[in-house]
Amino acid sequence: MNCKHFGECGSCSLYNLEYQEALKSKKEIVQELLAPFFKKELNIFNSPKSSHRARAEFKIWHIDSKAHYAMTNIEKNGIAILEECPKVIDAIQTIQYDLLEAINSSGILREKLFSIEFLSGKSGEVLATLIYHKKLDEAWQKEAKELEQKFNIFVIGRARKQKIVLTQEYITESLKIEDKEYKYKYYEGGFTQPNPYVNEKMISWALGCIKDNGGDFLEAYCGLGNFTLPLSQYFNKVLATEISSNSIKAAKENCILNNIENIEFVRLNASETAQALKKVREFRRLRGVDLDSYNFTTALVDPPRAGLDSNSLNLIKEFENIVYISCNPQTLARDLVELCKTHKVIKGAVFDQFPYTSHIESGVYLQRIAND
Repeated sequence: MNCKHFGECGSCSLYNLEYQEALKSKKEIVQELLAPFFKKELNIFNSPKSSHRARAEFKIWHIDSKAHYAMTNIEKNGIAILEECPKVIDAIQTIQYDLLEAINSSGILREKLFSIEFLSGKSGEVLATLIYHKKLDEAWQKEAKELEQKFNIFVIGRARKQKIVLTQEYITESLKIEDKEYKYKYYEGGFTQPNPYVNEKMISWALGCIKDNGGDFLEAYCGLGNFTLPLSQYFNKVLATEISSNSIKAAKENCILNNIENIEFVRLNASETAQALKKVREFRRLRGVDLDSYNFTTALVDPPRAGLDSNSLNLIKEFENIVYISCNPQTLARDLVELCKTHKVIKGAVFDQFPYTSHIESGVYLQRIAND
């Protein structure tokens, strides 16, 4: 990827490395961290070099009554004004600067505009959230609606204690996993994987790990069902838990969207999930779910950067098979110290969700060590 702002914009910290060189460096970091647990070569899943990021947030910087896209600069002591951003997905690039020009032509849309957040995907739909330091009125709504119609996008307005949804607050994404299309509603403000091309590879890798396991499946940190929906086809029943009520709402809608009927999505955090399955506590949120009827063989966890807590670690150690997706290889390596007392790492992978940055997504597949 060539970008005129390399070395100036802080969004791409590895700008000085050629893509394959940067990817090799990430692989070496993960390989070294996993060396005590896994001696084989890691599978590496690369990203398109440009037009790969489907979720992007831009500051708006006002100079001489004109709004500009901006990012924190690489020294983190100021801003960089952007004239391009080739890493965002094509659907965003196509409208991004024409949209800003239209905003600049309207005092109502431009005044006190603070930032713009874009959400898109392979489907080509775009949602733009315009965030302001002023109250949004009917005049704003009228001009924002014209903006929405002109660019064939969805627009949301946000200000302090205000959220105005003009048409809808989500896009519908389409991912292809093993020659099958899956539809997902991605809501504004909810968590979604930033790189759909690598996301497809990541789901397919996880699916390849578990497809012959049979039985039932547990997923913690399930989000809106990113992994859950495709993996559910290889299990009898699925229990998927997540702390965010908005993500659970989206996950249930995504089940309906894909005609999937063997998943129970329940709002529980990982620690509560462990307490429920170990019968330490009863939860009204599990009313109607017969936990005793599940014959779990496989667990998948995709925790935040902090990794797994002790309750979650002790829970998944009881499963025959574990898929652990990690956005922090340091905490993954820390958790493997405990998990590898009972399990063995069978497969390992690096997924380049964040090209030209130091962020690393990785995954391991573990199986229980057979007793002699």
